[in-house]
Amino acid sequence: MRRPAHRARRSAPAVALLTAGALALAGCGSGSDSGDTGPDLSVSGAYMPQPVSASMAAGFLTVTNDGGTAAELTSVTSDLGEVTLHETVDSAMREMTDAVVPAHGTLVFESGANHLMFEKLTRKPKQGETVEVELHFAGADPVTVEMPVKAATYRPATGHSGH
Repeated sequence: MRRPAHRARRSAPAVALLTAGALALAGCGSGSDSGDTGPDLSVSGAYMPQPVSASMAAGFLTVTNDGGTAAELTSVTSDLGEVTLHETVDSAMREMTDAVVPAHGTLVFESGANHLMFEKLTRKPKQGETVEVELHFAGADPVTVEMPVKAATYRPATGHSGH
C-alpha cells in the first residue's frame, strides 16, 4: 500500500508540470496564429498632382499587404474634402464602393486607372504642401497617409506598382 501512495505523490507534481507546459504551449500557439493571419498594410508612392480645379483633385498611391489575409478598403477620409474611390474602365470613370488589397499583394491607385477622387475641396492645395488622408479598412486598423502635392504634370518615374 505504501508504494501506490508514494506514486500518487510523485504523479501530482508531474501532472502539474505537464499541465503548466500544455498551457504555456497553448498560449504560444495562439499568439503566433494572430500575427500570421491578419492583413499587414503599408502605403508607398503617395502623391496628389496640384489640382487645376478649385473643387476637385486626384490622389495616387500603392497599398501593400504583406499579411496572409486580404484587406478591404472601404473608404478614405480627409479634411480637404470628400474622398471617393474611382476606377477607369474603357476610358470611363466610375465610383467604387470598396477595393480589395489581396493577401501578399498590392492595390495600386495610379493615373488612368484606380484613383482617389477629392471633391468639394475645403481649400486648393499647392505644390509643396502635404494633404493627410486616412484609409479605412474592414477588419483592420485605419492607415494615415501624408500625401505630398506635386506639380500638376508630375508622373512617377517607376510608376506605383514598382514595375
